[in-house]
Amino acid sequence: MRDERILGVIPARLGSERLPRKPLHPLAGRPLLEWVWRRVSSFNLFAHVVIATDSAEIVAASERWGARAVLTSPDHESGTSRIGEVVARPEYGGYDVVVNVQGDEPFVEEAHAAAAAGQVLQGFDIGTVAAPVGTLEAWRDPAVVKVVRRVDGSALYFSRSPIPHVRDGEPTAADLESDVFLRHIGIYAYAPAVLERWLALPATPLEAVERLEQLRALAAGLTVGVGVVATAEGGVDTLADAERAERRIVTNQHGDSA
Repeated sequence: MRDERILGVIPARLGSERLPRKPLHPLAGRPLLEWVWRRVSSFNLFAHVVIATDSAEIVAASERWGARAVLTSPDHESGTSRIGEVVARPEYGGYDVVVNVQGDEPFVEEAHAAAAAGQVLQGFDIGTVAAPVGTLEAWRDPAVVKVVRRVDGSALYFSRSPIPHVRDGEPTAADLESDVFLRHIGIYAYAPAVLERWLALPATPLEAVERLEQLRALAAGLTVGVGVVATAEGGVDTLADAERAERRIVTNQHGDSA
């Protein structure tokens, strides 16, 4: 049974530096964004799912595969602000929680979205998700965002640097599978009023240095609850990522038909 309190929004920007026209990049005969929408729409978590985009081409494509899509301003600097425009519309008002599911995550799991929403329902201003970082390579990789938490489970800091730092060496294999060494999964949940407050905040130096928009909310004192899940799937940022995702989709399809 779907939860009528929760709206799912998928931000999709046509421009991409590393993978041109990323939302419409084909994977096994369908655009990447369609795979994401089909998966997210299957979740019982959401009352409704809507795509928020800067492209009339994406709106037209979305309508062909049966998705709801809203054409937003091309001037948004982040998916968060694009979602804010959608949530401000009367037809998308009245929800207790809004969940931002990235448009380049074709293997996103319902448990991850539910964990993020659950943080808000438990009382944190914002909810998100993390998983054990797993490997030294990922811990060192600046493309993998790390998060450390307070005792209550809320975020203390997000960084592209390998945190927490181990003074006397490097983390062990056991460390890297623990809930101390975590990689952030880019799903966010918030009440509409908190989203509005976040978007009204001025930019901060830390946000500019790390290129992480969640640091704006954290620096302003908003609490970010971090649910810990077992595993994290990588998104599609490059052609190599797209090729790996396509191979997995094809393998899954063959498995389903076997």
